[in-house]
Amino acid sequence: MSTWKACEREIAARLGGTRIPVSGRARGDAPDIAHPEYSIEVKHRKSLPAWLHDAFAQAKASKTGEQLPIVVLHENRQAYDDSYVVVRLADLAEFIAKEKDNG
Repeated sequence: MSTWKACEREIAARLGGTRIPVSGRARGDAPDIAHPEYSIEVKHRKSLPAWLHDAFAQAKASKTGEQLPIVVLHENRQAYDDSYVVVRLADLAEFIAKEKDNG
C-alpha cells in the first residue's frame, strides 16, 4: 500500500470520515476523505518546511490555558479572507469530538 493512501486512511479514521479511493473520483470532484461536515484534502509530503514547524512551536509556546494553537498563512497581496488556518490534527480531532458531544 502506498504511504499516502495509508496516511489518508489514518486521518479519515481520526476525524470520523472515510477515505475515497482515487479511482472513484476525478480531480476536484470529491475530497480525499468523505465527512458529513468537512471537505478534507490530504497532502502527504516527505517533509514540511522548517518555518512551519517553527511557527507551530511559537504558537504552542505562547498559549495559555486551553487555547488552541493555530498558524495563519497569508500570502503577500492576498485577500485576508483567503488566508489559510493550519491546526494540528490531534487538536482538530479533539475539537470535532467536542462538537459531536455538544451537538
